[in-house]
Amino acid sequence: MSCAADRRATALWRHPAAAPVGVLVAGAAGALYLYGTNPHEAGHWLPRCPFRLVTGQLCPACGGTRMVYDLMHGQFTAAWHDNRLLLLTAPFALALLGRWAYEGVRGRRWRPAFPPRAQAAILVVAVVWTVLRNVV
Repeated sequence: MSCAADRRATALWRHPAAAPVGVLVAGAAGALYLYGTNPHEAGHWLPRCPFRLVTGQLCPACGGTRMVYDLMHGQFTAAWHDNRLLLLTAPFALALLGRWAYEGVRGRRWRPAFPPRAQAAILVVAVVWTVLRNVV
């Protein structure tokens, strides 16, 4: 490759849209695989929760794979039972991803800034949810 081609390739990888587009492509590929793979049945290659492997307890995101599968197949009640908190927070995560991609396509870098109190609140909610779902 020539120096000019190297610079163009490097510029593409450093473009503000490269990371969000990469995340969207990886997410779409994962969703395509998951659509045809029922995580409610054993025998499929799907990642295991490291927290659950180590502790035997459910983490705040456990059930997320089953929840997404159920949502893609129109089973909203089953998705609700898989992980209520994750289902309620998913629109916010998708909005952040959309904003990140939008700003990247416009050539701007965007990093959401959560104040320390918001970070603490998210952590407290995750810990409380983890305890509740393992006790109840």
